[in-house]
Amino acid sequence: MMCSDEPVQFHVPVFDGTLTPTEIHQLLSIFESDFPVNSTSGSETGLTVYSVEERRRRRMISNRESARRCRWKKKRHLEDLTNQVNRLRLENRALKNRLCLVSHHCLVAQRESDRLQTESLLLQQRLSGLYQIMVAMQLQ
Repeated sequence: MMCSDEPVQFHVPVFDGTLTPTEIHQLLSIFESDFPVNSTSGSETGLTVYSVEERRRRRMISNRESARRCRWKKKRHLEDLTNQVNRLRLENRALKNRLCLVSHHCLVAQRESDRLQTESLLLQQRLSGLYQIMVAMQLQ
């Protein structure tokens, strides 16, 4: 047996932490089965060779799982959009109420402004009249 100083490399698949019951069953069946194993050198040792039927079955399971995830994402996206629509409707209603209140205050301020302008004109006319009376009294 030869001993080398090179480090041994292992291929570790990425695992996201979720397994379906079908995937668990498949993993258990791999450990229990006697599939032929290709023996190669380096980091690719231990690859299992599957039959065409087994690959077709795995692909079908994978496609079903992919479709399930796609439907779940679509459903989640629809829920998010529905929530956003509801939130925007509430915001729109609040803005309409605010606009109505501001419009009302503007109308009240406009009426008060008109009243004050009319009063100002009346007071200017009275002042002008009083001024004319004073001028007339000084001339006499």
